[in-house]
Amino acid sequence: MDSIKHFIFGDFNLVDAIPKEMVTLGGAIGITLGLLSILGLVTYFKKWGYLWKNWFTTIDHKKIGVMYIIVAVVMLLRGFADVIMMRLQQATSVGSSQGLFTADTFQQVFSAHGTIMIFFVAMGLMFGLINIVVPLQIGARDVAFPAVNAISFWLFAAGMVLINTSMLLGEFSAAGWLAYPPLSGIEFSPGVGVDYWIWALQVAGIGTTLSGVNFLVTIMKMRAPGMKLMKMPIFTWSVLITMVMVISVFPILTGTLGMLSLDRLMGMHFFTAGGGGNMMMYVNLIWAWGHPEVYILVLPAFGALSDIVATYSRKKLFGYPSMVWALAAIAFFSMIVWLHHFFTMGAGSEVNAFFGITTMIIAIPTGVKIFNWLFTMARGRVRFDSPMVWFIGFVFLFTVGGMTGVMLAVPALDYQVHNSLFLVAHFHNTIIAGVVFGLFAGVTYWFPKVFGFTLHEGLGKAAAWLWFIGFAFAFGPLYVLGLMGATRRLDHYAESTGWQPLFLVAGFGAALIGVGIVCQLLQVVISIKNRKKNLDKTGDPWNGRTLEWAVPSPAPFYNFPAIPNVTSRDAFWQAKQTKTPLWRDSDIVDIHMPKNTSIGVVIAGLAFVVGFAIVWHIVWLAVVGLVAIIVSVIVRATNDDTSYTITREELLAMEKEHKQRYTA
Repeated sequence: MDSIKHFIFGDFNLVDAIPKEMVTLGGAIGITLGLLSILGLVTYFKKWGYLWKNWFTTIDHKKIGVMYIIVAVVMLLRGFADVIMMRLQQATSVGSSQGLFTADTFQQVFSAHGTIMIFFVAMGLMFGLINIVVPLQIGARDVAFPAVNAISFWLFAAGMVLINTSMLLGEFSAAGWLAYPPLSGIEFSPGVGVDYWIWALQVAGIGTTLSGVNFLVTIMKMRAPGMKLMKMPIFTWSVLITMVMVISVFPILTGTLGMLSLDRLMGMHFFTAGGGGNMMMYVNLIWAWGHPEVYILVLPAFGALSDIVATYSRKKLFGYPSMVWALAAIAFFSMIVWLHHFFTMGAGSEVNAFFGITTMIIAIPTGVKIFNWLFTMARGRVRFDSPMVWFIGFVFLFTVGGMTGVMLAVPALDYQVHNSLFLVAHFHNTIIAGVVFGLFAGVTYWFPKVFGFTLHEGLGKAAAWLWFIGFAFAFGPLYVLGLMGATRRLDHYAESTGWQPLFLVAGFGAALIGVGIVCQLLQVVISIKNRKKNLDKTGDPWNGRTLEWAVPSPAPFYNFPAIPNVTSRDAFWQAKQTKTPLWRDSDIVDIHMPKNTSIGVVIAGLAFVVGFAIVWHIVWLAVVGLVAIIVSVIVRATNDDTSYTITREELLAMEKEHKQRYTA
């Protein structure tokens, strides 16, 4: 009987899987009630059909981009809740007080925060913007492989659901956001937390790799006639280079996690020293992916800010060719400097010197970009709307992150602050100030192109300033604490250290950021409420320079009635200045558009089942799920009925309707 039960359910036992620690249990109950409330509201308002037809099965790149951003925002709230818990613990767990949480709970919160913010917030915001903007910027109607794009998003969403399932059934990993062995090995982490972490990242990572291939092909093969590489917008250039990096390094992550999973599930010894493996091989491999990942996130933010600065300065971008080469140089060097994350490994002075020098060299192309942006603003008629406020905060804070990065590139100094809060502060200066500030600016800038109205300016500026000031308070003290010897993952410290006042200041900074997040949520709510007052009736609310501003807002599902002809770098700006249309009615012909499909939802749902089954050792379910995925892919690949035709007359009628709406 027990053998049959084990065959059916594996190691899963509902009673044992439910969290026992009160904080975790409270979070699980909160998530469950929230989900039930959302499901109840959707059912009450009878929106399931609408959501399935218009969103869940869509392959419109703009809607997929919106869904990426929605998931990222939800995960931002989840990750920020972890921040508050960590700051409360570090502010109160001093001396005889043990704080609010147990040490194990704190380590789970720490691991959850890093994992969620990198993989499901930053990556979600990045791919959301890329999906919305790139096809429009290059004059395409969609991506090269629309169905694959939907699969990529739903795999990302499935990974998000799986990582959060660990909070409801089982436990979160306590091995850190990169899960170094031996801590992540079966000997020191015998629970299911690390397995959830592995397979959530595997599922989401496969989706990311597919997106990398998709957007690389889209940019290389689907640009408008006349748009040669050196005529592409900088944002598109940044995405092209980023996708090359994604294709290059995400397979490393997939392989590394696969080997770690084999160590845990099948007793292999890739990373277990006792069995002939080498734990430092894991550290090398994870950072061979991990350091390029930082630039995979930040390069699209650089591209978005480049377009924003040029638009709001009412000038072409200064030093366009140098900006392109700077992006390429950063990408190249980012993939050969991974060892600076563990100078203390003992590789020797020659190896450390090589990686230290190459790390410092990255500062040169990064400085080129900063000066290009500043020279673009020089003598320009700069308009400081909220995207530019995000940019100002980015310049100050990211520059601090860059300078501390150069400091950490010196092996002797790195030895002193390795694994300290100094490193944590530096990392956040680059990821938050570099990535999140840039992507928030991009979301604000391109919001009307998706929804047809602009966001509330006052609340947008307030949010940007609160994030900027809050960030300085939250992470400035961590540099000092790191120099004083405070390590990361610290859940308790002696009163004699004198660190508590600095942790309190850091907590105050986190609270300010929290107020900034509230302002952003209010900004969206109030903007939706007052959308009729803020309608974009021109399609070009910022007097933009690139092709996405040549179509109505919100952009039609077919993007362009006719593919534009490009003759210059800022194609739309030139068209406005010369009063030359990018296309004429005579250019409009019948077009073919892809049909909606449920393949993304199906494959992602099955991928979730496979991941869950492997976590709990339910072998038969994992096999069935994997076979079902293969069958689903074959069925989709052999289906020829995947597109439909929009006639020239229908396009002309829809274009006429858009013009009438603008003149109404």
